[in-house]
Amino acid sequence: MAFPDTTLIKALRETAMRLRNGAYYAWGNHGGCNCGNLLQVVTSLSREEIQAYAQSGIGEWTEIAEDYCPVTDAPAYMLIARLEGIGLTPTDIHHIEYLDDKEVLYALAGGFRWLKRNVREDVIDYLEAFANLLQQKLDAKNSELITGAFLQTAPALSVS
Repeated sequence: MAFPDTTLIKALRETAMRLRNGAYYAWGNHGGCNCGNLLQVVTSLSREEIQAYAQSGIGEWTEIAEDYCPVTDAPAYMLIARLEGIGLTPTDIHHIEYLDDKEVLYALAGGFRWLKRNVREDVIDYLEAFANLLQQKLDAKNSELITGAFLQTAPALSVS
């Protein structure tokens, strides 16, 4: 699962909001699919630019992510590097494209249900649940850090 990070959480929420507000969506288009819309937020590239870059690689986002090589200069891999740069793994990229991470599905408002990868409303629900799940993990991590720091700096209490 992705590392909980505010940049990633904001990007997921903004992507969901853009889709809710009518952003172009087509699952079969690299620039307008689930990952394509997320990339528009992360990179500020247009749908057309993402489509052109993605077509320099092979296959769908899942295959591009699995074949990622940080040494190459191929533009498609630059897009994957941007997604990884905000905390996603190749597995996360696959799950975003297919809406099938069970941990995210269990975090859906209303409880677990299977989603369809090419249905705008399902993509919105998935991205929001993913952002909420990451936010919960980040809040728990921050709470642990604060509690740990407090316990290390709190004076010892003596009982008389």
